[in-house]
Amino acid sequence: MPIKILSVDDENDLELLLTQYFRRKIRKGEYEFHFAHNGIEALTMMLQHKDFDIILSDINMPEMDGLTLLTKINEMQNPAMKCIMVSAYGDMGNIRQAMNNGAFDFATKPIDLDDLSVTIEKAIEQIDYIKKTQREHTQLESLKTDLAVAGEIQQAILPRVFPPFPEFEKVIDLAASMTPAKDVGGDFYDFFRIDNERIGLVMADVSGKGVPAAIFMAVSRTLIRAIGMQGNTPSDTIRQANELLCKESVNCMFVTVFYAIFNIHTGQIEYCNAGHNSPYIIHADKHVDCLPLSGNCMIGAIEGLNFEEGKIQLNQGDTLVMFTDGVNEAVNTSFEEYGDKRFINILETAASNDCKELINDILADVKGFTGDAPQSDDITILTMKRL
Repeated sequence: MPIKILSVDDENDLELLLTQYFRRKIRKGEYEFHFAHNGIEALTMMLQHKDFDIILSDINMPEMDGLTLLTKINEMQNPAMKCIMVSAYGDMGNIRQAMNNGAFDFATKPIDLDDLSVTIEKAIEQIDYIKKTQREHTQLESLKTDLAVAGEIQQAILPRVFPPFPEFEKVIDLAASMTPAKDVGGDFYDFFRIDNERIGLVMADVSGKGVPAAIFMAVSRTLIRAIGMQGNTPSDTIRQANELLCKESVNCMFVTVFYAIFNIHTGQIEYCNAGHNSPYIIHADKHVDCLPLSGNCMIGAIEGLNFEEGKIQLNQGDTLVMFTDGVNEAVNTSFEEYGDKRFINILETAASNDCKELINDILADVKGFTGDAPQSDDITILTMKRL
């Protein structure tokens, strides 16, 4: 696109002078000149055609002078439009005022066209830079909007209706929460009914942050849910998910997973921990235990692995607390970690609360510890209490 230059001067000779001097650039389509004879005529043209790049304006003109025109141009708030003011050499007071009012540069009469050409080239460099910045800003705003929508979609694919199983409302209390550190996150939780007596529970953390982690999260959740709902054992579910994710993984991404099957009649939990944080059990007497550390590898990284599983008993009044490391590894402004000790303390303090209240108390305690420090990782919690 040619650079559009509007020359504003009440002297007709300047039009011939400019078109003759810049004739090669005009013929090549690099410059496109337009001419007005006073500020009012120029302002009318700018309102009709908002794509002028450079305004070359005389200061002393009838009807509307150049300084008034400059004020009107400033009101348009177009940083990509540059004004070069022209006046007599002795009119330095007006020239200085024009520069103070935002003119890009100035030229004195009689105009040195070689010098004016250099000034125009300098203005074009500034215009190109500003337009590039504006394009990048527009792209960033568009990306920000896309990320916000992606975040909403990601939250929407996670179960958000509580209580999730009305038919078991007198048997279990269940709640979950995921707070991403960025617009989209890599953590996820899930729960689903396998049959009339078993429920699948998932807590997972994808390596990395942002969009790649969010995409891998969606794939991982879909695979684990699809395999788990077929009634496979926890270890076999994780093994099959690992094989499939290894074929889909890029940039060495992986996911740590705790997958459990809870029997609503017996209270027995069969689980497989693939490199994830060990959940806690809050007993009815408010004593807190941690499940044994996992000896299994995360999934999505190495093919051909087998996974061990374990069993625990959830008695009446006991609560299972599953979480990601965004909780215990949250840091404050002094870079101190929230830690397991504080986590256990709040679990003991809030042990008698229902599952939703328990999650709210944990989040409030973590936020109280971190203060003004930015959230460094996704924070995801799932709690289930046997009633």
